[in-house]
Amino acid sequence: MANNKPTEHGALETSELSEALSEIATTSQKLVNDFLTKEQTEHHLSVEDALAMSKPFQEWAARAMADPVRLWQSQMAFWQDYATLMQNSALRFWGFQSDPVVSPPKGDRRFKSEHWEDNPLFDFIKQSYLLSADYLHRTVKETEGLDDRTAQKVDFYTRAFIDAMSPTNFVATNPEVLEKTLETRGQNLIKGLKNMLEDLSRGGGKLNIRMTDLDAFEVGENVATTPGKVVYQNDLIQLIQYQPQTEKVYKRPMLLTPAWINKYYIMDLSPKNSMVKWLLEQGHQVFMISWKNPTEKEADKTFEDYMLEGPLAAMDVVNEITGSRELSCVGYCLGGTLLACTLAYLAAKGDDRVKAATFLTCMLDFEYPGELEVFIDEEQIQMLERKMGAKGYLEGQQMATTFNMLRANDLIWSFFVNNYLKGDEPFPFDLLYWNSDATNMPAKMHSFYLRNMYQKNLLKEPGGITLAGEPIDLSQIKVPAYFMSAKEDHIAPWKSTLRGPRLLSGPTKYVLGGSGHIAGVINPPSRNKYGYWTSTKKTVDQDEWLESAKHFEGSWWNDWGKWLAHKGGAKVEAPQQLGSAQYPPIEDAPGSYVKERHDNPK
Repeated sequence: MANNKPTEHGALETSELSEALSEIATTSQKLVNDFLTKEQTEHHLSVEDALAMSKPFQEWAARAMADPVRLWQSQMAFWQDYATLMQNSALRFWGFQSDPVVSPPKGDRRFKSEHWEDNPLFDFIKQSYLLSADYLHRTVKETEGLDDRTAQKVDFYTRAFIDAMSPTNFVATNPEVLEKTLETRGQNLIKGLKNMLEDLSRGGGKLNIRMTDLDAFEVGENVATTPGKVVYQNDLIQLIQYQPQTEKVYKRPMLLTPAWINKYYIMDLSPKNSMVKWLLEQGHQVFMISWKNPTEKEADKTFEDYMLEGPLAAMDVVNEITGSRELSCVGYCLGGTLLACTLAYLAAKGDDRVKAATFLTCMLDFEYPGELEVFIDEEQIQMLERKMGAKGYLEGQQMATTFNMLRANDLIWSFFVNNYLKGDEPFPFDLLYWNSDATNMPAKMHSFYLRNMYQKNLLKEPGGITLAGEPIDLSQIKVPAYFMSAKEDHIAPWKSTLRGPRLLSGPTKYVLGGSGHIAGVINPPSRNKYGYWTSTKKTVDQDEWLESAKHFEGSWWNDWGKWLAHKGGAKVEAPQQLGSAQYPPIEDAPGSYVKERHDNPK
């Protein structure tokens, strides 16, 4: 009779492993059949339009073959390194130590397990992958004769392929997954398959990977909890007025305009990292726009409607409720782009009620949009417009996937390994819960935004676009403005945001924080993380600006707080009641619009 106990090395005997694999196969087949039956009944399965990759790669291949000497040199360098790796690995198998031919970049968490170093086989697999990845990337990067956009596309999709082919993403070449498979008799793979099928079902036939425990959070219960009231609503927004947290408040209220691609509560995640709570504690009167999650009913809403029914409508309500004609405004990402349009519109109307403006990781000049440019050429926009035309809106999940692709190893593949290969449940994390809570976008509005901002870069041109009958000219904005960007931002690169201040005519201040698009902004002083840079040098050259900048430890909020204190006006008694006779409270914050999810996970 075969021995079914683990060996002294912790591995299973052949008979037990075969039994476990047989169970996996039987269970997996049943799970897949059940899923397909359910999905076909509910008409969820669909075929996505293929990404337009063939043309740029054909152009790259033609250019690469036109310079065979360079291609040969690159291949020879690769094979020399590979031969060295083979020799070193053979020595390691015989018990000799050798220096690695190639090592993962600092901060690459894929190879953090000690097995990638200690085990000669997995060390060889790791280094083989890294050498091949470097060879592919250099070969593509060093090919001459491609125009900038084609080169950027080929580079991006090559890196996406390299990331996807990492040995960490496969059961047989990931030592942590193999170890867990043996420990659980393959139950991790069965649980992983269940997780994958659940995500496919939740995504309507598309793989919508869970990044966090969706049941661990509820809007209004443990995220978006700062007390307040909804004091106004229309087809596109609810306006929240927050309960003051100081006896005295600045007379000028503050209106926050978030991006409409995600929910506003990135600025009110939890009490420990809530920007809203912090502003209230500094003595500001805070109002927040909460965008509606649009459906086919809002298909005809335009970018102009977002301005008129968004910040402009909110400003009128804020003025009436507080009794203050003057106010300050904050715009985050797309909300900042919309705020700039609104300020230019007000300037054209001779309306000077806004006395200070803050732009958080916001592009006004779209000449250098970073890797997002891969998704916004004419072919891609036409594909999006066809999809939006069918439903009247762009599904929030599609935009979320696009942003996740910019950091695929962190936001896609790490969860693929954790959820599907290891069979683990994702860790509860408020930031990732928010990240999964994307919103849809009306077809007309989104098409206008992509074509006029990203594709044609017309916002920076005086009169380049017209909204509500007024040519938009950013140079007419004379409001004091504070620009905050993040050094590692992949969505609004600081190479682009650094050009924003030069488009305005008023006094501006530019501050560069550490980290990325979200963590760099939501960085409360209590964490004392990342640091920030400030400079008075007026330049659009990144190196020149950074060389002249002074670095400070801690959060950029400290600097912003001092700037805001000089823009808030006199201190007055805090209001005892929220809303007004004209605008009585409708419901408690966070309101109902923010609870409308695009994927309905519960």
